Amino acid sequence: MKVVILAGGKGSRLAEETGNKSKAMVRIGDHPIVWHIMQYYSAFGLSHFVVALGHQADSIRTYFEAMSSGPVTRDGPRMVVHTRTEPSWTIELIDTGPETLSGGRIKRLAPYLDSEPFMLTYCDGLADVDLDGLLAFHSAHGRLATLTAIHPQPRFGRLSLDGGRVAGFQEKVIDPDEWVNGGFFVLNPKIFDYITGDETQWEREPLAGLAADGELMGYRHKSFWQCMDTLPESLLLNDLWRKGNAPWKRWILALAGLGLACRQVVWSTIDSIPFY
Repeated sequence: MKVVILAGGKGSRLAEETGNKSKAMVRIGDHPIVWHIMQYYSAFGLSHFVVALGHQADSIRTYFEAMSSGPVTRDGPRMVVHTRTEPSWTIELIDTGPETLSGGRIKRLAPYLDSEPFMLTYCDGLADVDLDGLLAFHSAHGRLATLTAIHPQPRFGRLSLDGGRVAGFQEKVIDPDEWVNGGFFVLNPKIFDYITGDETQWEREPLAGLAADGELMGYRHKSFWQCMDTLPESLLLNDLWRKGNAPWKRWILALAGLGLACRQVVWSTIDSIPFY
């Protein structure tokens, strides 16, 4: 299954970092965020990436071209790279235009997705989503689209007022009944029928249309999720990484990079070993 990464936006709210590079190239530790996203998917055995380029596309091309293990293949808007450090990865970098909106970028990728179901995520969000569970959920319900539903991050504390007197205060309470789109999609090719063209925003008409037709399901994720939309959020992710508290760092495990079937075999073998 291919993993689509939307990396064409302008990242205007992170202008301190995106003046001369794509938002996907903003670093967490020594590596850009897109590398962290790829490593996370790779830890679940997903290693074929299709990256939608747009704003500051050359910064992404240059980064991966420098990591190439051999000649880079170029075919119209597509550049294909295999990296030295991650030999299992196939990376297709597709130029989808500097001004194309998110839905239009997805539709432009249709010729490169082999009419098969695919995964989709943004280039600015990290999480510890159980991708095996997400895929199983999508396969079980049989609809066209699955998004990962998360609780929105609270911005403000809540006041309880008694007339003009503050009777109580709660700091940044999460509403357990409130859910928002956290990305990490699984999609069937028929979703392309819901996208009109380059001016289509994926998060508007296509998702609304899928929901209205009963074709959009939500996989509930209650654990770690963090976007990198602003400089403080970038600093937060870097702080988690520096302190060794990054929940998305799955590939450090001994079983990282193995496919689901391989991991099940390894775990069943471990379970059969007697311990004293």
